[in-house]
Amino acid sequence: MGKRSRQRQKNQTPGRDRDSAGWGAGYADIVKENKLFEHYYKEQGLVPEGEFEQFMEAMREPLPATIRITGYKSHAKEILHCLKEKYFKDIQDLEIDGQKIEAPQALSWYPDEQAWHTNMSRKIIRKSPLLEKFHQFLVSETESGNISRQEAVSMIPPLLMKIEPHHKILDMCAAPGSKTAQLIEMLHADMDVPFPEGFVIANDVDNKRCYLLVHQAKRLNSPCIMVVNHDASCIPTLQIDSNGKKDILFYDRVLCDVPCSGDGTMRKNIDVWKKWTTSNSLHLHGLQLRIAVRGVEQLAVGGRMVYSTCSLNPVEDEAVIAALLEKSEGALELADSSADLPGLKWMPGVTSWKLMTKEGQWFSDWSVVPSSRHTQIRPTMFPPKDPEKLASMHLERCMRILPHHQNTGGFFVAVLVKKAPMPWNKRYPKLRKDVPSSSAAQTVGSPVASTPIDAPPPSKSTMERGEGGGPEEKVDREVEEDAPKGASLAQEATTKQDGVCGPPPSKKMKLFGYKEDPFVFLTEDDPVFTTIQSFYDLSPDFPKLNVLTRTHEGKKRHLYMVSKELRNVLLNNSERMKVINTGVKVWSRNSDGEAFGCAFRLAQEGIYTLQPYIRSRIIQVSVEDIKVLLTQENPFLSKLEDDAHAQAKKLGMGSIVLKYIPNPNNLTEPQCPIQLCGWRGKTSIRAFVPRNERFHYLRMLGVEVFRDKQGLGQKRRDGGKEGKEELEDEVEKDEEEEGAEENEDDLDLEHRSENGSSEPKTDSGTQQMSS
Repeated sequence: MGKRSRQRQKNQTPGRDRDSAGWGAGYADIVKENKLFEHYYKEQGLVPEGEFEQFMEAMREPLPATIRITGYKSHAKEILHCLKEKYFKDIQDLEIDGQKIEAPQALSWYPDEQAWHTNMSRKIIRKSPLLEKFHQFLVSETESGNISRQEAVSMIPPLLMKIEPHHKILDMCAAPGSKTAQLIEMLHADMDVPFPEGFVIANDVDNKRCYLLVHQAKRLNSPCIMVVNHDASCIPTLQIDSNGKKDILFYDRVLCDVPCSGDGTMRKNIDVWKKWTTSNSLHLHGLQLRIAVRGVEQLAVGGRMVYSTCSLNPVEDEAVIAALLEKSEGALELADSSADLPGLKWMPGVTSWKLMTKEGQWFSDWSVVPSSRHTQIRPTMFPPKDPEKLASMHLERCMRILPHHQNTGGFFVAVLVKKAPMPWNKRYPKLRKDVPSSSAAQTVGSPVASTPIDAPPPSKSTMERGEGGGPEEKVDREVEEDAPKGASLAQEATTKQDGVCGPPPSKKMKLFGYKEDPFVFLTEDDPVFTTIQSFYDLSPDFPKLNVLTRTHEGKKRHLYMVSKELRNVLLNNSERMKVINTGVKVWSRNSDGEAFGCAFRLAQEGIYTLQPYIRSRIIQVSVEDIKVLLTQENPFLSKLEDDAHAQAKKLGMGSIVLKYIPNPNNLTEPQCPIQLCGWRGKTSIRAFVPRNERFHYLRMLGVEVFRDKQGLGQKRRDGGKEGKEELEDEVEKDEEEEGAEENEDDLDLEHRSENGSSEPKTDSGTQQMSS
């Protein structure tokens, strides 16, 4: 599908070549010049004196490729070792097409050498035979969730949130999900805890982009993530059960990475050069402020909210923070994060800035704006006039990252700490309708004209993320304000009645319609547990109530698990939330297994979550056993080493766990536990592991995994050349890039894992593996 779209583009615009100028560059016919942009930023004085030419030169250069190792998995160190000792050494001092390949460098400010950047362009990585192995490694490990392609600056906000495993986290504008993946990693810092107390609720306004978000989150196999579909500016307030009483859910951490004009992404989004105008930021300011206000409303007292944009414009950055601080009347404070990321170079936030219309007219104060401009330009876009108030805001604590300082994109980030409830929440009325000034009214103080249809799209697709403003949204906004703890049940009932979870607007049904299957939690005495309990000898503390399925009627095809806290959220907000996906798959129905005592086989996705509760059907295997299981299609039991062979003979047929425990005395072997799903047949044994995970484990064991250009069997299994290209494009999408609609085939996760990735018998890549 992606290939067809690209072909159409090539036919329509001859001469365009994405790969011609390097990673993130291309569109050779777009001239990287915009005089209005240069004039505007020279006047604003954001770039240190004498550095403006350097700044503009950096903006015209392609963005370096950056990768991040998934940090929470216990084998992150093994992946790092593999990268440094094998792939990076091979790359060192290479010269291709006259370009010297720079050895990848660790980002100095990212902890534990978990993020790396290199000057290799996408064209070189994808086309050079010398780098083909490295490219396959990146594609395969990214699909497995062990590596993420992510722009360096977009890694900053999650680091500044200071996540701990018990935190309840809201990601307001989450798609496509690289930052969300970071948040999940941080929750699972301790892999020995299968269910951290915290969770991530990842939201996006666009239904289709939610599936791109699901795709990112699914790779991490976490039971603590929920993807929802709401307009962030009026995302509903959720309820939870707390000690037998209904309570409002306040989040410990909120990530508010808002839609923006994206002028910090010019190095990779080349279209911004042509489309950039000052009116973009004026159109977006009101939406950004509304989302930020909604974020701090849902933040717990003592919590942190990180506000970020990939724009350098003060109207989208300091102006929003200043307006937010002013509205808060002291309830919010800008945190000093200067020492949090040692090694990161950044510029402090500014305290003065001006506005310019697209016609080139400047305004430095609201009082001089003619009334004809009042719908486009608002008072909150200007710096506060009172010098004392301005000084007390400490806007210099905001962080602006300039591209030429560390060869990155442009970015802005600010960390807010909530010291007290928001002033409008303190004045919560007995009856909502009796009070004219709700938090919605508070935000009306800074309305802005909604984005015109012909306005250039912002980098995070404003129109997709929703600006709206229709009467239904106003009702939602009024209804969904934060209530104090102990709000009356009558008020809760009103909240439910006012259409917050009314039917979605009618949309043309495509591959993904709006309608999702229900989430049905099983009861402790559900008959499905009878055979599962005895077959796998589940421990008494196994949380049966956390198991759910996606069907009310008929046979249950798959069983999923969520954490206790997410179960609480789901059960109490089914009518408030538009949930797209949650939970990790732990069992799949297998009719063959019924004859052996259990109709459900283990699923690799959830094995690390489930295995701590399984007390039988476990075979402890060695490194050599794993090599046999992952390189041979259906080996005889006798191919296992004596110890594993003896264990396997004692087990009946059916689903099994293959468990590797590292030996600290043998450092040549992986020093992290490995758990694989398998099947004990009559005379043979096999591993049920998706192809890319299979390759991942083999690499960790020192087995060379490489598919040459003649590996047609493997490509056919992936859907031919077209499927492979789609996968590569999916992998190479960066944090802010759009294009979910080109990857629909890759996103049908519910069916995708069933259509081959878990079934190793169709794997034909064995011939290309050698020890």
